[in-house]
Parts: sequence; structure tokens; C-alpha cells
Amino acid sequence: MSSKVTNANPEQDIVKPESTMSPSTDTEESAPSESKVVNPEELIDMNTFDQLLDMDDEEDHEFSFSIVTNYFEQAETTFKDMDDSFDKKDLAELSRLGHFLKGSSAAIGLKKVKDTCEKIQNIGNRQDDAGAVLEEADALKRIKDLLPRVKEEYKEAEEYLKNFYEVQDGSGR
Repeated sequence: MSSKVTNANPEQDIVKPESTMSPSTDTEESAPSESKVVNPEELIDMNTFDQLLDMDDEEDHEFSFSIVTNYFEQAETTFKDMDDSFDKKDLAELSRLGHFLKGSSAAIGLKKVKDTCEKIQNIGNRQDDAGAVLEEADALKRIKDLLPRVKEEYKEAEEYLKNFYEVQDGSGR
């Protein structure tokens, strides 16, 4: 086991100005310049993330950093594919992409992203939270509301993780 210095302190909140958040849709107004407090315990399953850190060498976090960086690239590509699939009203592909990103998110401990991707997966299969069958139009409306949310959850987790690696390695990555 590696000894690790963990600054991924669940008690430490991140304050993020909402004005830096990307707008979720073309029709929504940008949020006023307020601060939003993000609780890392809501974002990250620290047990899962600590297991990833346990795979690092004692000296650095290169292994876990490479896994997280690869996840960032996958997520960005998947979000573009989700947008394209939404434009095509392809619920089956939205479900598949939700399933894919759910698994990747769970592997590094991104709870909120995983949960929202699971909703996209199920709604893409035209099932609501209770398992009832959804009409295509209703499923598309629900996914339209979830896509900006999952992207925002991802941005919050991305900011937290990038900050974690900057603090840990002092590298200013």
C-alpha cells in the first residue's frame, strides 16, 4: 500500500462563482454572480477515490492522475455524443451513452454524475424512476432537462479533482 497525503478533505467546501458555469441551454438566462458552495461529499465517493489513490506510487499520483485525465477526455466526448443523439431524438443511443458514462463515473467515485447518467440511461430506455413506460416525447423532455444538469455536475467534479491534483503534486497541472 502506498502512503498518501490526502488533501481531498471531504469537510473542505469549494466555493465556485456561478458566473463561470456554462449555460445549460440556449433559452436559460445566466445565473447572477453569486457563489455556490459545493460539498465534496456530494460529488465524490471518497472510499472509491481513495482506492484509486491506493494504486499510486508512494512518490506521486501519476497513475490515478492518468485515469482521471482519461475520464475527463471520455466525458467531454460522451457529452458531445449525447448532444448529437438528443438532436437526432435517438433514445436508445442516449441510454447507451448514459450507461457508458455511468460506469466510468462510478469507477473514479463521481456520485452525482453517476446518478444522473443512470437516470439518462433509464429514461433513454423509456422508463421513469418507478419503472413505468414513458412516451418518447416525455422521455426526450426529461433528458433535455438532465443534460445540462449532468454537465454541471461533471464541471464541479472536474474542478474539484483538478484542484486536488494541483495541491497534491504542486505541479500546477
